Amino acid sequence: MDRAGYGEVEPTNAVKARVGTVLFMAIFLFFWISINPFVDLTGEAVLDPSAGNSNRLNQIISLLLFTGMLGYGLVHPLREAILQPRALLAILFSWFIFVSLVSAHPMLGIKGAILALMVTVNAGVYLLLPASERHFAKMLGIGILIMLAVAYYGIVFKPLLAIHQASELREPMNAGLWRGHFPHKNSAAAAMVIAAFIGLYVMNTWSRFAGIVIVALSFVFLVNTGGKTSTAMLPAILLLALIFEKVRFLRIPIAVGGVGLFNLFAVGSAVFAPLGDFISGLGIDATFTNRADIWRFAFGALAEQPLTGYGFKAFWQTEELVYSGGSVETWAVAAANGHNSYLDIALMTGFPGLALTLIWILFLPLRKIARIAPEREHSHLTRLFVRIWLYTIFNAGLESLFFEGGSLLWFTFMVALYGLSLQSSAELAAAPARARQGEGSACLRS
Repeated sequence: MDRAGYGEVEPTNAVKARVGTVLFMAIFLFFWISINPFVDLTGEAVLDPSAGNSNRLNQIISLLLFTGMLGYGLVHPLREAILQPRALLAILFSWFIFVSLVSAHPMLGIKGAILALMVTVNAGVYLLLPASERHFAKMLGIGILIMLAVAYYGIVFKPLLAIHQASELREPMNAGLWRGHFPHKNSAAAAMVIAAFIGLYVMNTWSRFAGIVIVALSFVFLVNTGGKTSTAMLPAILLLALIFEKVRFLRIPIAVGGVGLFNLFAVGSAVFAPLGDFISGLGIDATFTNRADIWRFAFGALAEQPLTGYGFKAFWQTEELVYSGGSVETWAVAAANGHNSYLDIALMTGFPGLALTLIWILFLPLRKIARIAPEREHSHLTRLFVRIWLYTIFNAGLESLFFEGGSLLWFTFMVALYGLSLQSSAELAAAPARARQGEGSACLRS
C-alpha cells in the first residue's frame, strides 16, 4: 500500500498535493455542511427552497468548485478515468435532454441535466485529489469530524433550528427529532449512516481513536433522528456487505434480486392490494410512512407516459400539479418527490431512462467488483465503497436521490462508483512509479 507523504515527492507534486487537499476539503464541506446550514423550517420561505440569495451564492460556489475540479482533472495523468463510461453517459444524458425537450418544462430538464453532469465530473475527479490512501482517510476523517461538530453544535446551541419543531409548516409531526444542520431528519439519518461507514474505514486506515469517535457520534445522532429505516439499515448493510464480499455467487442475487424485491414489497404493496395486505399481515407498515399514496399516484401517471416520462425534473412540484386544485383527489400532488428513486427516474425519463440508469449504477458496478484483483478485493477501501454502494441502492427504494445535484448521498454514491472502477483498474498498479516520477497518481491503492 502506498503511504507516501508530501516529503517523498517532487516539489511540483507537493504543490499539486496541497491543491488537491484544498479542493478535497472544499467539496466535502460543500456537500456535507452546505453554505446554508440550519434552515428555518417554520417560515414560509421553506415552501420555496429554491428562492433567495443563498441559491445564487450556491450556484456561484458550485461553478467555482467545478472549474477548479475540472482544471485539476484535465492535467492529471489519470484524466481518462473522468466521466466514465463515456459512451453510456453520453447516451444517458442525451436521453435526459431529449425527454426534457419534448416535455412541458424543457428548461427544468436541461438545467437539471447540466447540474447532474457537473456533479458527475466532480465525483470522477474527487478520488484523484488525495496524495495517498492514508491522506484520503485522514481528510475523510477530519471532514466527518467537522461535520459532526457542526451537527452537535446545532443540537446544543441552535435547538430551534437543529431539532424539528411542532411549528414547522411541512411536517410538524417530526417535532423533537434531530436534524442538525441538515434540512430534514431523513437526510441527517442517511448522512450519519455514511459517516459510520467512513468511521469504520478511518479506524482501520488512519486513526483507530478518530474512527471510534466518528462511529459513536454518528450512531447516537442517527438514533435521535428517528430514522427507523436508516437505523435498521446500518447493521443490515454491514452484514449484507460482509456476505457480499465473502460469498461471490450471492453478489448478483443480493444486488439485483435484493433491489428488485425491496421495490416490489415497497411500491408493489401500494399498487397491488393483496400484496399490501400480505405485508400488513407481517406486522410491517404497508404505507411505508405514508408513501403509499404518492406511489399509487406516481404509478398511475407513469402508466400514461411510460416511454418518455414527463421530462427530467419536470413532474413533481410543477405548476400542473401545484395548481391542480380539486381536479386530482389525492394529497400526493403536493409531494416534493416520489420517495423512490427508481420510480422517479422512470416517471421523469421513461423506462428507457430507468434502464440506462440501472446499467450505470447497478450492473456496471457488479462487473467492476468482479474484476477487482484479489489483493484489493478484501481491502478496507473496497469495503467502504461497497458499503456505500449497497446502502444507496437499497435506500433509493424509499428516498429520491438519483441525479440530485446538491445531495451529499448522491455525490458520495458516485464517488463510490468511481472508486470501485479505480479499484478494478490495473492503472493503479503504476501509481507509486508515477509518484516518484512527479506525474501524480490516483494513490488509492490497497
